This record gives sequence, structure tokens and C-alpha cells, in this order.
Amino acid sequence: MATTLIPPKPKTPSKAGAKPPAGDNGFHGGWFDGDGGPQSHGWSVPAHTYRTGMWMALVAIVMLFASFTSVMVVRRGLSNDWGSTSLPRVLYLNTVILVASSLTLEFSRRSLTRGRAGRFAGWLCATVALGVAFVGGQLAAWHELASHGVYLASNPSSSFFYLLTAAHGLHLLGGVAALGYVSLRARSIAMARRKRTAVDVTAIYWHFMDGLWIYILVLLMARL
Repeated sequence: MATTLIPPKPKTPSKAGAKPPAGDNGFHGGWFDGDGGPQSHGWSVPAHTYRTGMWMALVAIVMLFASFTSVMVVRRGLSNDWGSTSLPRVLYLNTVILVASSLTLEFSRRSLTRGRAGRFAGWLCATVALGVAFVGGQLAAWHELASHGVYLASNPSSSFFYLLTAAHGLHLLGGVAALGYVSLRARSIAMARRKRTAVDVTAIYWHFMDGLWIYILVLLMARL
């Protein structure tokens, strides 16, 4: 009688000894992992994916504020009730604070590149503090206008002032939250260079908020 040979089954490595698929670097401990991106189904995602996503988000923000600008220009040109709204002086101080926050963020990134974890975390915390100070300054500006009887519905000019500054403030708060998250993970990021995508992507957003605010301030000075 002929004997049928059954080929042996291939050995399946145990979970403890299984090797990750090509491209995985074995980091599974946090939101920004491996090459800098959040975990997706257990594996890290390429860093450029998050940079591309950030640029797409910034394009959407540009379109939003471009639409605000267009409506503002048309509204002023077609109306006879456009009142004059004096800009609170604290806005100029806020501008200095926001520009300074971009500088401290770059100092933080440079410290990270040079491997100085302590300075990296310190400059990062300074950036968060300046961001919070800017938001506080915006609240002070709104309070100053309200104390002079200038509210959202006082006239079209004041309406656009509150709309533009509030929209920017909400987006900036998102940046403050992101910086706060990065600050909490500063030590982990400093120890694993591949995780610095979190810092780079947040920096892109923060510098954009800085430039957007300068644009808004110039627009308000010219149109109000």
C-alpha cells in the first residue's frame, strides 16, 4: 500500500516572539509613536501623512477666513450703517506676545535637535504660557469694548471684530491644547527622535496661527 506523505505545517511564531511587519519599529506606547504618527490598527503611520493632513486643515482655515474677509468687504461697501470701532490697545501687546511664542517654539525645536531635553521642555512650557496669555489678552480686549458699550450687535463693524477675533481665538485654543499635549510628553519625545513629528506638526499650526493673527489685525485696522 502506498504511503501518502503529508507536508508539515509551517511554524507560526508565538505572539511573544512574532516579528512586526516591515516598516514597524516596535513603538506602541503613545499617541505619536514610531515615526511620529499615532497608532493605526497597531502599526505606526508615516510622518508625512500627518503633515499632509495638517496642510489640508490649514487650507480649510484659509478658505474660512477668506470668506469672512469677502463678506466684510462687501458688507461695508453696500451699507450706510457701518460704524467705527476703535481697536483696543491690548491687541498690539497680544501681537507681540504671539510673535514671541513663535520664537520660543523655535527655540524649543532647536533644543530638541541638539538633544537638550531640559531646554526643550522649558521653551515648550514658555510657549504654552504665552499662548494662554494671548487668549487672556483677547478676553481683556472684548471686556474693554463692552465697557464702552460696544457689543456684538452694536453695528456691523463691531460684529466683524468679534467674529474674526473669536474665530481666531477658538483655533488658537486648539493649538494651545496641542502644545500642552506635547509638553506632557516632552521627555518621551526627547528620548525617541522619531516621535518629533508631533512637535513639527504642532509648530506648523502654531506659526500659521501667528501669521493669521497679523493678517486679521491689519484687516481690522484697514476696515474698522
